[in-house]
Amino acid sequence: MPDLLIRAADTILTMDDDRRELSGADILLQGGAIVAIGADLEAPPGAEILRAEGCVVTPGLVNTHHHLYQSLTRAVPGGQDALLFGWLRTLYPIWSRFGPEEMRISAMTGLAELALSGCSLSSDHLYLYPNGARLDDTVEAAQEVGLRFHPTRGAMSIGESDGGLPPDALVEAEGAILEDCLRVIDAFHDPSEGSMCRVGVAPCSPFSVSRELMRDAALLARDKGVMLHTHLAENAEDVAYSEATFGCRPGQYAEDLGWTGPDVWHAHCVKLDTQEIDLFAKSRTGVAHCPCSNCRLGSGIAPVRAMRDAGVPVGLGVDGSASNDAGNLVLEARQAMLLQRVAQGADAMSAREALEIATRGGADVLGRPDCGRLAPGKRADIAIWDVSGVESAGSWDPAALLLAGPTRVRDLLVEGRRVVAEGRLATLDLPALLRRQNALARRLAEA
Repeated sequence: MPDLLIRAADTILTMDDDRRELSGADILLQGGAIVAIGADLEAPPGAEILRAEGCVVTPGLVNTHHHLYQSLTRAVPGGQDALLFGWLRTLYPIWSRFGPEEMRISAMTGLAELALSGCSLSSDHLYLYPNGARLDDTVEAAQEVGLRFHPTRGAMSIGESDGGLPPDALVEAEGAILEDCLRVIDAFHDPSEGSMCRVGVAPCSPFSVSRELMRDAALLARDKGVMLHTHLAENAEDVAYSEATFGCRPGQYAEDLGWTGPDVWHAHCVKLDTQEIDLFAKSRTGVAHCPCSNCRLGSGIAPVRAMRDAGVPVGLGVDGSASNDAGNLVLEARQAMLLQRVAQGADAMSAREALEIATRGGADVLGRPDCGRLAPGKRADIAIWDVSGVESAGSWDPAALLLAGPTRVRDLLVEGRRVVAEGRLATLDLPALLRRQNALARRLAEA
């Protein structure tokens, strides 16, 4: 990989420990890492020069919660206006017809959409495996697109006949789930700094798996040194289910089963109360905040301001494209900022704080201090935003991207490689991918 010098950026928002903002500066990349940031850096012999006049440069954005397979089921009739449980009941039968190709193509499409919105690192929560589908299908997709990837081996084990929400056809035996968790960790998990793939363990939710599986999954993950992820306290239905079934609120349920700590992050957490926020802060349990999905499903506004003030690690997630119905991470960051202002007032969250949550915050939630900030020694995951266009025209503060800035990145580098170049995906034929994606979606709809 040749050295690369990003030259003369109008503004660099480093998100480093001092939150420095630099003007007219350069960034030198070597071997997939940042080696220097400053003015008038010398380009090594043979280095590629990437001009960045008229641009704001940020760390690549980090997506902490997604269901990539759902990009095949956007805007499905019957689920467009439903709350969480009704929405799931509409979509489960459709998802049961997926197979390996649907998983791979939908994941590639979702990751391509994320890349074009400036995302360099994404997690994925895949919790159903119909018709021979495997986690391997999505890992292959991420390798083709070129994003840094944190797939999680999700699962559902309690079907309708046993009082759970999913149909029996989509649940798995718990022994087989744990066995496959071990398989995919051994096959794909790379714990080293700069890793392109780390695997997590992620039973779907308290209403689709047993207490025993939650407990056993935590033990397995800690034995293998991987992270844990699930949905928690997503809406009022979710909390009511926990209280009726387990006799406690979701936070207590999580703590009792070993699901708190810096190696755990929970999606949504819209309905956490003050005691649960305090629990998460003290235990350094992370939260994936998914504002657009929470709005779409009518789940509510997560107490992100209270979480951040208490010290809870918070990142952003676009969630599945069947409940968003988009996968644009910079728009997700803007929505997070606006919702906190709706709930708490115009000074509740600044554009810079929301961008920090989308970069450094998400990287920290995923246990990746090597990502999410621009500093020597950190990975060369970099988003370059052209602020010379109509979206930013007249802006007095180009660094306030979320107030007046583009929603599509000009260039995206991951491990120093260009995944997006001049606004176009550089790693695959996007029009051909979309043709196949739409053909698969039509086949599902016609069935």
